[in-house]
Amino acid sequence: MNKPSRRPQSSDEIADIQASADSRRIAIDKVGIKDIRHPVRVKDRTEGEQHTIAHFNMYVELPHNFKGTHMSRFVEILNQHEREISAASFKDILSDMGERLDAGRGHIEMRFPYFVNKAAPVSGVESLMDYEVTFIGEIAAGKRTLDIRVVVPVTSLCPCSKEISEYGAHNQRSHVTVTARIQGFVWIEELIDLVESEASCELFGLLKRPDEKYVTERAYDNPKFVEDMVRDVAARLKKDERIEAFTVESENFESIHNHSAYALVRGGNLD
Repeated sequence: MNKPSRRPQSSDEIADIQASADSRRIAIDKVGIKDIRHPVRVKDRTEGEQHTIAHFNMYVELPHNFKGTHMSRFVEILNQHEREISAASFKDILSDMGERLDAGRGHIEMRFPYFVNKAAPVSGVESLMDYEVTFIGEIAAGKRTLDIRVVVPVTSLCPCSKEISEYGAHNQRSHVTVTARIQGFVWIEELIDLVESEASCELFGLLKRPDEKYVTERAYDNPKFVEDMVRDVAARLKKDERIEAFTVESENFESIHNHSAYALVRGGNLD
């Protein structure tokens, strides 16, 4: 016996469980999707734009009287926007998310690897260095904010070790993380350059022997405690009128200890 055929139903005819009422009277601070990958194009100071893959976290606030949010709409919003992501378009995505999901508060994080072509200091040989970059957007009561977070690996050399040792000094690779609330436009490379210029020495993807000699001696001539690192970067950020608030963190992966050294400085309020 043939089964009776079923006609396709429109969305208006299908029950919307997420929009149904909830009686527990508990609001949810963040609900949404996490770690969805999406191709993007971001502005590149040298090449104009750069293609990369971003991991998105997208959340909204859910009032106590709604059972759930519409998860598919987050993905729709990503796919409806152009793939070139800038500070302006990122804020547009944030606004669309609030409107489409009827939310008073929304949050987006877009984390991606960003590549910079760097020339070695002596030989000039070129290689790519990768940096972890995150755009963090918030919208609340119609007000949008954008934070840019950049993790910059550098070399740090211990001033104490240099002072007390007859020869040599211990050094290590460090991660300096800058989270800056932006007003206007700031190149990602500007934040990277700022951090690298304050380190004992910057890192390179490829070095020849004359370059190794240079970076070793550069670090030795420019020792920095973890405290020095965050203070020096913070002092530079305070002078930039495009940066409303910031956090600077530095973690030194110690070469003579089984622990890291860490310091943090805040300027303004990122909350």
